[in-house]
Amino acid sequence: MVNYAFPPLPRPALPIVGSDVVFPVRRIFCVGRNYSAHAREMGHDPDREPPFFFTKPGDALIGDGCDIPYPLATENLHHEAELVVAFGPNAQVFGYAIGNDLTRRDIQAQAKKQGRPWDMAKGFDLSAACGPVHLVKDTGPMTSGKIALTVNGKLRQQADLGDMIWPVFDIVVALYGLVSLTAGDLIYTGTPAGVGALVPGDTCVVSIEGLGSLTNKIVPPTHK
Repeated sequence: MVNYAFPPLPRPALPIVGSDVVFPVRRIFCVGRNYSAHAREMGHDPDREPPFFFTKPGDALIGDGCDIPYPLATENLHHEAELVVAFGPNAQVFGYAIGNDLTRRDIQAQAKKQGRPWDMAKGFDLSAACGPVHLVKDTGPMTSGKIALTVNGKLRQQADLGDMIWPVFDIVVALYGLVSLTAGDLIYTGTPAGVGALVPGDTCVVSIEGLGSLTNKIVPPTHK
């Protein structure tokens, strides 16, 4: 029995489709620039780079249907529609979910300019929107299928999962060469072209064929 100095916060978790138990989340890894068109819109050559990763804290998760207050310290909050891979015991793929990698683009641009880490651009509060986990036995390997994002009903992003530069298997191999993947880990696998700004009042819907949709509304900031 551990005697904590104060009660620890609950562990982040995601619903599992068709189950009354939840998926406990440990770490969130994200792949940068995994669709050629998005890499080019961000000013990079997708043919020259192996996959690279950044992280978000597990407690950055925010679920389907939840409102997201406009975050601190930015005037340029961007959406990024993504397929999410969820890992179970023995580093096996447990299932898939829909994600939205929210990004403070102005902070990211300044970090890039100064050669600094992206942490504050990517790992802020409520920056990892994610839907329920669909078991891999029900979805199959998710090597193809439409991924799209709308804002207030207007299409912003659309591609096929088969357009990934590094498909899920290659992403897992590359990341496993850097860290030991364990049960509860998530990987956001990168976003297609068409990223753009969100403002309070916007309703953002990410959909992936076979997984349904993830809906979040951006609401006015709670801070002063």
